[in-house]
Amino acid sequence: MGAGIRILAAFLAALAAAAGVAAQLRQDYYSAVCPDLESIVRDAVSKKVQDQPVAVGATIRLFFHDCFVEGCDASVILVSTGNSTAEKDHPNNLSLAGDGFDTVIKAKAAVDAVPACTNQVSCADILALATRDVIALAGGPSYAVELGRLDGLVSLSTNVDGKLPPPSFDLDQLTTLFAANNLSQADMIALSAAHTVGFAHCSTFADRIQPASVDPTMNATYAADLQAACPAGVDPNIALQLDPVTPQAFDNQYFINLVNGRGLFTSDQVLYSDARSQPTVVEWAQNATDFEQAFVDAMTRLGRVGVKTDPSQGNIRRDCAFLN
Repeated sequence: MGAGIRILAAFLAALAAAAGVAAQLRQDYYSAVCPDLESIVRDAVSKKVQDQPVAVGATIRLFFHDCFVEGCDASVILVSTGNSTAEKDHPNNLSLAGDGFDTVIKAKAAVDAVPACTNQVSCADILALATRDVIALAGGPSYAVELGRLDGLVSLSTNVDGKLPPPSFDLDQLTTLFAANNLSQADMIALSAAHTVGFAHCSTFADRIQPASVDPTMNATYAADLQAACPAGVDPNIALQLDPVTPQAFDNQYFINLVNGRGLFTSDQVLYSDARSQPTVVEWAQNATDFEQAFVDAMTRLGRVGVKTDPSQGNIRRDCAFLN
C-alpha cells in the first residue's frame, strides 16, 4: 500500500470515529446552567490579553498541544504528582508559556464566581472558548464553539511521545500525524497559520540558519536577521516572533511570509516549497476570507479530537490543575 493510500485510509477511519463525537457536542450545552458562559469567559480572556498580549499565542498553542495528546480534555493543564509525571512536564511541552495556562485559570475562576456556574463547566470547554476568544481579540475570525467536553482523568508524560509535530517535519510527516487526528492536509495547512502569532526559541530553528549551510528555501535577508538575533551561544531563553511582519495580528500574513521564504520552521516553509501544498498556501496568501473560513472549519474539527463525553472517561474538574 502506497504512502498516500495509507494516509487516506487512516484519515477516513478517524473521520468516521469523529462523526459520533461531533453529534455529542453542541453549542448550547451550558445554556440551562450557565447561560452567560461565553461572555464571562470572553471578559476574563480580554483582561488577560490586555495585561499580557503574549497570552494569544500561548493559549492557541496550549489548545493544540492538549488536543493532540489524549484529545481535547485539558489533560495538558494537570500538574505532575510525586509518582507521576504529567504531560506538561514532557520536554515537548516545557516551552508552553505560563500565560496560556493562566488564561484558562483566570477564565475558570470567573466562571466559578457565578453561583449557578460553579463547577458546572469543564476546563476543556473553557480552554476551547478561550482559544476562540484570543484569536478574535488578535483580529482573527470569531466562530461558534461546540461544547460538552469532559476533563480527562489521565495525564502522563509518556503519552506525549510522537504525538506533536516537531519543527523539522516534512509534508508527508505532517499530513500523516494530522490524519491520525481526523484532520485533512488542508486542515493542517490552515492550523499551521496559528504561527502568525507567538514566539519560538532560537534552538527550534538553529539548524536552518547555520552560516555554512543556510536552508536554501529561506529568504537570505531573513536568514541574516535570524543569525544576528540568534548568534552561536545565544541565551537559550531568547525567543523570536514567529511572524516578523505582523507579529501580534492573527491574519493571513503567515502565508504571505511563506511565499516570500520567511517561514521560521522547516515545517512552515515546506508548505510552500512542496509543490503539493503550495497552491493552497498561494491561495490563502491572496485571499484572507477563504483562509479564515478554512481555519474556522479546521478549528472546529480540532476541537472534536479525542473528546470525552462519557462520565467513565472524565468529569468536570474543580481545579483545572488537579484531579478531583
